[in-house]
Amino acid sequence: MTAEAILEGQVLLIDKPLTWSSFQAVNKLKYILKRKYDLPKKFKIGHAGTLDPLATGLLIVCTGKFTKKITEIQGQAKEYTGTITVGATTPSYDMETPVDATFPTEHITADLIQQTVKQFLGEIDQKPPVFSAIKKDGIRLYEHARAGAEVEISSRKTTIHEFEITKFDLPDIEFRVVCSKGTYIRSLAYDFGKALHSGGYLSVLRRTKIGDYSVENAISPEAFEKSINQNES
Repeated sequence: MTAEAILEGQVLLIDKPLTWSSFQAVNKLKYILKRKYDLPKKFKIGHAGTLDPLATGLLIVCTGKFTKKITEIQGQAKEYTGTITVGATTPSYDMETPVDATFPTEHITADLIQQTVKQFLGEIDQKPPVFSAIKKDGIRLYEHARAGAEVEISSRKTTIHEFEITKFDLPDIEFRVVCSKGTYIRSLAYDFGKALHSGGYLSVLRRTKIGDYSVENAISPEAFEKSINQNES
């Protein structure tokens, strides 16, 4: 890799670590590249689709002229694997906030789960979590939520192309899902728990694909830094 190649444009596949924000991951790469290649202070770099800090997996980072590809990449279908924990809900629909209600799970069977999955295939209406970065009245929803404000959130159309249950061991239900841009897997977990006549929240999430890009070809920020150093030596 050279400074010219970075400015001309690169697509870097990063396996985002748990607890890191997408912003932190991009900043780490920006720091590594600037230090190694003496790049301009404001060289272009950005990611194609945010991953929550509690999620891991594929984060596509574009540099230079390839930042123009970000919108196109973001529009592609995404694949995730993860775990929905049933029998409880949280305000954030994931583990960022503590459990606020509990529900029965004794009635949940493998057959009920498979029947319920069918309700979520194809185009569905979905409300984003109140703890999300979407703006309402110029303020991000999570800021409203943390201030204790009641906010009316409109539902939006999204498409679930594939939804597969890969393991069932209550209270945990492991899944694989392929979905369109704008799908909130946290909302899917919450709605799925509700459709089971129980509650649910997202306890594990990993993004495995965006279009033809796969996390199998991605590396951690630390491995990226190591590879840059090795290339220079």
